[in-house]
Amino acid sequence: MTTSTLGLPAAITTCLFDLDGVLTQTAVVHAAAWRETFDAFLRRRDGPGFLPFDPVHDYDEYVDGRPRADGVRTFLASRGIELPEGLPDDPPDRDTVWGVGNRKNALLLEKIRREGVAAYPGSVRYLRAVREAGLRTAVVSSSANCRDVVASAGLTDWLEVRVDGVVAAELGLPGKPRPDTFLEAARRLEAAPSQAAVFEDALAGMDAGRAGHFGYVVGVDRVGQADQLRLHGADIVVEDLAELLEERA
Repeated sequence: MTTSTLGLPAAITTCLFDLDGVLTQTAVVHAAAWRETFDAFLRRRDGPGFLPFDPVHDYDEYVDGRPRADGVRTFLASRGIELPEGLPDDPPDRDTVWGVGNRKNALLLEKIRREGVAAYPGSVRYLRAVREAGLRTAVVSSSANCRDVVASAGLTDWLEVRVDGVVAAELGLPGKPRPDTFLEAARRLEAAPSQAAVFEDALAGMDAGRAGHFGYVVGVDRVGQADQLRLHGADIVVEDLAELLEERA
């Protein structure tokens, strides 16, 4: 198998995969946890007539792909709301940026424990094909829960490098839409950006791929936002990674 049969340009040696919505079916769980978190906050603040969090538009525009605290800041700013930063260990019931983010994380972990984590079958098929072709692989996620989610979904053996929210915090790397986490993953795999393909479903991830001048950016459209993914820098948009194999079959 070659890069052409993987649907990639010949110069690509390395694949950098986002996690939620690209490899695993957890994006909908994230959106539900954000909605529950923000709606509870807005209900307390604005009363019964509050404007609910939209799990499609608001999720895609303001929180998807971003570090958790950035998602809180960005969404609340869209509503003209500014909260104190607080501290990373703020309790989930505290109305600070970190407190709201920690509430979302607690809800997310509860949902994952209750419902489990599944990988997209087409993504598993594509990962196997990539590794069989000799390409290097990494997972690049803003999630601090990335290691556990990857293990729960059975993907650990297919991903050589992990650059996630924990690694980003340790190294002081800004999250998406900045390209720094993708660049760090490429560096760890000894690949120049021009040799790496980015696989993302989030608009912030598309922006990161474009800003990092990567060799190829694959947009994964799970929610009907193909036009927006292209506008934000996708070289190609697919609904499932297995389409890349089928196009060259």
